[in-house]
Amino acid sequence: MCLSMLMQVHPENEDWTCFEQNASLDIKSFFGFESTVEKVAMKQYASSIKKGKEIIEYYLKELEAEGVTHVPRWAPPSLSLPAPRPTSLSSNSLTEILAGTPDDKLDADYIKRYLGDLTPLQESCLIRLRKWLQETHKGKIPKDEHILRFLRARDFNMDKAREILCQSLTWRKQHQVDYLLESWSSPQVLPYVGHLRADGRPLYILWLGQMDTKGLVRALGEESLLRHVLSINEEGLRLCEENTKVFGRPISCWTCLVDLEGLNMRHLWRPRVKALLRIIEVVEANYPETLGRLLILRAPRVFPVLWTLVSPFIDENTRKKFLIYAGNDYQGTGGLVDYIDKEIIPDFLGGECMCEVPEGGLVPKSMYRTAEELENEDVRLWTETIYQCASIFKGAPHELLIEIIDASSVITWDFDVCKGDVVFNIYHSKRAPQLPRKDPLGAHGITSPGGNNVQLIDKSWILGQDYSMVESPLTCKEGESVQGSHITRWPGFYILQWKFHNMPSCSATNLPRVDDVLATLQVSSHKCKVMYYTEVLGSEDFRLVTDHFAFCQASAQLRNSSCQKRCLVINL
Repeated sequence: MCLSMLMQVHPENEDWTCFEQNASLDIKSFFGFESTVEKVAMKQYASSIKKGKEIIEYYLKELEAEGVTHVPRWAPPSLSLPAPRPTSLSSNSLTEILAGTPDDKLDADYIKRYLGDLTPLQESCLIRLRKWLQETHKGKIPKDEHILRFLRARDFNMDKAREILCQSLTWRKQHQVDYLLESWSSPQVLPYVGHLRADGRPLYILWLGQMDTKGLVRALGEESLLRHVLSINEEGLRLCEENTKVFGRPISCWTCLVDLEGLNMRHLWRPRVKALLRIIEVVEANYPETLGRLLILRAPRVFPVLWTLVSPFIDENTRKKFLIYAGNDYQGTGGLVDYIDKEIIPDFLGGECMCEVPEGGLVPKSMYRTAEELENEDVRLWTETIYQCASIFKGAPHELLIEIIDASSVITWDFDVCKGDVVFNIYHSKRAPQLPRKDPLGAHGITSPGGNNVQLIDKSWILGQDYSMVESPLTCKEGESVQGSHITRWPGFYILQWKFHNMPSCSATNLPRVDDVLATLQVSSHKCKVMYYTEVLGSEDFRLVTDHFAFCQASAQLRNSSCQKRCLVINL
């Protein structure tokens, strides 16, 4: 067994030390139980790493007990340098001085102002997850405060936080949530009231007990209600970002005040409860750690029934932020004034703020729409997307057929690997594959509500005779976003294939890394999921696009050259 250990300064923070340890084990023969022995050895190796961590922590505690809380950083012995010669302060010397100036406090100040107090472990998790996103996710990278919300939601468990963050990024891209505030306007029957607390947190007021929930569902539908709630969350994120800059400290969540006076059994109408549960599910999955405090006031006797239906769908950490007051308990000690300044408490709750919250009332039945109208409306959130989802199983790839009539056409694709690792291939065939019949259960007899699975290449087809590979296989890891194009050389049928990526088997002469072996010890799923979009550009359209791109590049070069000439003239 070969063991090596490396210590180095962390690239993101000079105050951290990285310990890297690699081990390899070469088992030539063990009575046919080589793989079993490898797994046992890796488990023992993992336990030894854990023991080493305990030893390091033990000696750190011993140092703290002796009163040693700071160890000065090692510095090389100073060398006697010749006296500096007097020089004039030019642009070059200024650059050298600035380049040699230490900037150790920049990251610490940024974290304190925009992210809050973080432990070294939490900072390390944030940096690693951000670096992983930069390497794998080629789309829009979320900001540090947004990444931190997902880490906090999973108690800084890297694997769990990465999983839900990738799912949320895919959801935002699929439904174009980033453009929701620009494209969505609140319906006339759904105004909401907001305010700013003294500490900069946004404050939202919801007079739920006075709402005609049945009328809202019948007049707007679940999709519009969901969009409205999402727009409020997007607005809250924007306000938090702005207030962080204004107040000079991190503001990452908001407060919601819900008045339940008037809540009765008609609010427990089944379609309304169904819509509420769906909204909670979407918000919990994509806006974690955004709710700082939820104050529920004047809860009636029917509230426990509603809470029993709703609470199982709310995360445990989120439930801890709920404060429920019955009757007028919110006016006493430990009530509303302990969490919100009296100057901004609405007047109808005993505060000093004259808040013009409409009293609601019944939605006119003339605004009701039929189920067919709500189903076929153009503003449906879940159907307003150009992306499609597909499920991939081990031994059952997903294949997409594209017919090309003119040669030199361009096939473009954009897909995200939502779950698992896949291999992407492109094939060409002169024969038209037989389209499979739709199976309501999908592959393996398993329902796949998030996508479908289509197989086009017949098992009797022979690669190289019936069809050919036109692009090299591309292995894509979970969370990656892939964009590409292929210029067709022949007309015919092109098949885009996503198949399950099988891990290479271990051999005696070529052992994998320790991390790979430890990963194989975990229970893996034989299902992958991708979200994709494809488009075919004709040869003429492609020429126009390339000509326009070349023109833009040429004009940019001309602008740069002209700017350089102007700069030269000024310097002269």
